[in-house]
Amino acid sequence: MSTSLPTYDQLVALPAYTEQPVPIAFEDVNGHLNVRHYLGIASEGLDESLVSLGIPQNWPAHGHACFSAEHHLTYLTELRTGDRLSARVRLVGRSERAAHVVVYLLDDTEQRVSYVMEEIFLHIDMSTRKTSPWPEDVAQAMDERIAEDQALDFEPGLSGSLALR
Repeated sequence: MSTSLPTYDQLVALPAYTEQPVPIAFEDVNGHLNVRHYLGIASEGLDESLVSLGIPQNWPAHGHACFSAEHHLTYLTELRTGDRLSARVRLVGRSERAAHVVVYLLDDTEQRVSYVMEEIFLHIDMSTRKTSPWPEDVAQAMDERIAEDQALDFEPGLSGSLALR
């Protein structure tokens, strides 16, 4: 990470998504959350957070979609079966066709940051399956969220390996 990460106490000020205990079915042979489930839970949290921006779960039925383009994943502390977790989402920026976001998985049992998923995702016109500009209402909602998140009293802790183009 190129800058220091926000603390658990700073991140709990953000809305919580995918709040749940770590299920036993997600445990691996090491006795903690399997690596593939960190990404899945963080992605679910991101999807939930996008609904308030005008991007519903069934957006493809309306001719639009979001496709992931790049990820940077950081595993900080293990999550074990039964630990309570939540996803917190910070929208960093957007361009005409892409957005930059950071999703933090918090270990709410131990009150610490467990995992960070930094992502670039794209707006897709499903009729062409190519990138296209964000719909105006979504772009405006994103701009408002970006301004809200920039006003937070902490930096997002970006990896430095992803950027909007």
